[in-house]
Amino acid sequence: MPDVLTGLSAAAEETPTYDVAFVPPEWVLVLLGFTMVLAFMTLIMTKRLTPMVALILVPTVFGLFAGAGLGMGDMILDSIATMAPTAALLMFAIMFFGIMIDVGLFDPLIRVITRVLGDDPAKVVLGTAILAGAVSLDGDGSTTFIITTSAMLPIYLRLGMSPVVLTCVAGLMNGTLNIVPWGGPTVRAATALGLQPTDIFVPMLPALGVGIVVTLGFAWMLGLQERRRLGRLDSEALLTGADGGAFSTVPKIFRGSDATPGARAALRTGNIVVVAGGRSPVAAASVDPADTAMADTMLDPARPTLRPRLIWFNLALTLAVMVLLVLDIMPLPYVFMVGAAVALLVNFRGIKEQASEIVAHAPSIVGVVSMVIAAGVLVGVLTGTGMVDAMATWITDVLPPALGPFLAPITGVLSIPFTFFMSNDAFYFGILPVLAQSAATFGIDPVEMARASIIGQPVHLQSPLVPAILLLVSLASVNLGDHHKKVLWRAVIVSLVMLAVGILSGAIPFFVAQ
Repeated sequence: MPDVLTGLSAAAEETPTYDVAFVPPEWVLVLLGFTMVLAFMTLIMTKRLTPMVALILVPTVFGLFAGAGLGMGDMILDSIATMAPTAALLMFAIMFFGIMIDVGLFDPLIRVITRVLGDDPAKVVLGTAILAGAVSLDGDGSTTFIITTSAMLPIYLRLGMSPVVLTCVAGLMNGTLNIVPWGGPTVRAATALGLQPTDIFVPMLPALGVGIVVTLGFAWMLGLQERRRLGRLDSEALLTGADGGAFSTVPKIFRGSDATPGARAALRTGNIVVVAGGRSPVAAASVDPADTAMADTMLDPARPTLRPRLIWFNLALTLAVMVLLVLDIMPLPYVFMVGAAVALLVNFRGIKEQASEIVAHAPSIVGVVSMVIAAGVLVGVLTGTGMVDAMATWITDVLPPALGPFLAPITGVLSIPFTFFMSNDAFYFGILPVLAQSAATFGIDPVEMARASIIGQPVHLQSPLVPAILLLVSLASVNLGDHHKKVLWRAVIVSLVMLAVGILSGAIPFFVAQ
């Protein structure tokens, strides 16, 4: 068995030191770490604070209690520096795909999906899951959510469906497929334990297959709920649901999304705008465009940004960007930078047109990039104060020796909350090597521990520490707390089902006899 702690020790030697005021006992760091994460989640799920404000203020307060002192600034800046490429990627990815949407590249795709799915909300939600699953095969959550939202959000808005359902289904499917061998968690687990990603992934195929089926089942049930809530369209495109009265005679194009906090969205269709909770057409001039820059003009057939003569060029440019994404031969932020610059130059020749196009997508960009940078505060405090290390040590210390032969399924269960509360880097490079080293004394192979460790990914992808999920909720104009209320318990079920199938198929040992 490889020495899984060698890499961890080497990394510890390279860990920067900070000018901290004091170093609390380890048990205090553990308590502060878990309390900080719990406080953060409580504040955003109860909507006491926005995620960005909570990401900044909560770790700042707890960091002071953890003795960060004047060193807190360096901790945070170092963390933000590591996230800068991700922020740049998201910024220019939103810009690039936003331009492609505005110029009409995705309009034919949307029309095809609409014809295939019809106006049945159940089929639309199921189609969302299938589309998200197909795109998720590239292993990149941000790209998956950009494409899925671009294609499906206009349909949801047109039919009056809740965008929260879209984010729930897309996030759940992407999280389930996040264990592919070229995905982040499997690669991290393989690297931390000196294994091959395929050795981890291939035996988990039955578990993955069942997880996908369960996710599709959740999508269908959510779709049925939307169908019962909204009804269906008759031959004259009028609502035939249970609302009745005057509302039943309003064409569905005039209906808004679900009237819940965070589901607010606007869809511009000529001189008509669909707004959340709307019961009748609203004049475009009376609506604040809010923060749905990518959805505002998506289905307006007369929008001035359309470039039908350039559709083949834009398609070729998009395919080139996607190929470079898959090949990973160039830094992804730079790929999107060049792609966005070329798209602007070709589709919008004048300086004023280019500036207007950039400004049109500024709300989406500012929202997601600011949250990514703010997440650097939380990660920086967790790492710089030693909270993460203390939490990892505590996990192994509290496990009774009698539970040693069960460490594989225990690791699978622990991966559910801890990959949500921590970054994948913290879990796979900090906790997994320690757990694998402990499990080896009981005869559990490192590859079996690695398989168990990826079980929690359906839940992990919903974490506010994951930039991709921040991108998803920003593009759909959905409140993160609303998303969590709908998706978290479903993601936990998918993870537990995958763990059960992994045990039954022999990929993960339930018990190792001594």
